[in-house]
Amino acid sequence: MSAHYDRILITGAAGRLGSRLRSGLAPLAGKVRLADRVAIADPKAHEEAATFELDDLPAVIAAAEGVDAIVHFGGAPLEAPWETILASNIRGSYNIYEAARKQGVRRVVYASSVHAIGYYPLEAHIDAEAPHRPDSLYGVSKCFVEDLGRFYWDKFGIESVALRIFSSFPEPADRRMLWSWLSFEDCVRLVSASLTAPRVGFTVSFGMSDNKVKPVDNRLAGHLGFHPQDSTEPYRAAVEAAKPPLDPKAPATQALGGWFVDLGHPDDEAK
Repeated sequence: MSAHYDRILITGAAGRLGSRLRSGLAPLAGKVRLADRVAIADPKAHEEAATFELDDLPAVIAAAEGVDAIVHFGGAPLEAPWETILASNIRGSYNIYEAARKQGVRRVVYASSVHAIGYYPLEAHIDAEAPHRPDSLYGVSKCFVEDLGRFYWDKFGIESVALRIFSSFPEPADRRMLWSWLSFEDCVRLVSASLTAPRVGFTVSFGMSDNKVKPVDNRLAGHLGFHPQDSTEPYRAAVEAAKPPLDPKAPATQALGGWFVDLGHPDDEAK
């Protein structure tokens, strides 16, 4: 990889995926600005660190100064009470796009999620043009930001790639992940492709490794040039031996979103 940018901003840089992108994207920019709501540990010579909440618009605008591209992986990572989703995922992502507009940022790569389309059954074999079908308030926030990205492309010419990441962990942890898994290395490859493709406009891409079962059609993101190199097949025997078979009639088995479809309203649960 060669340096395509002078400076990239990564939000959520202290998180599970952000910390991987921190090192994985370093070759693409002269400087990498790392942002999170917690302090960034041990910044290197090519790194800049910033600590703020995403719902703080002036802080987000300041963090985007001098930035060529934003990799937006910050926000609440799971289902959460509405006020958390509203502040962190919805208002926070709006602030990211406003910061991009005000600071002249050319491209945003956004960590969307399978939960934006979580209620589709596996056998529907949807592509990126299927209407949203969120399985949670978290999923609703992902739908909002995808539409926000499309709006900012159509209205202001800011390119966006929305990455509908399924399950990105060191190894597949259960039978569902045998088809939904995205390795950390393939995650870096996917984000790198989204940053280096010559033109993306507004693009939605599904984020999975080259697993044997492929429940979605990713052809509409072919122009990104993403070629996953990992697969769950080396893990299959161990996962199937350790985990019981999935109930094919269970909603969590039928739906792309898995166990998210079984969740109630998070504000009810919080009470």
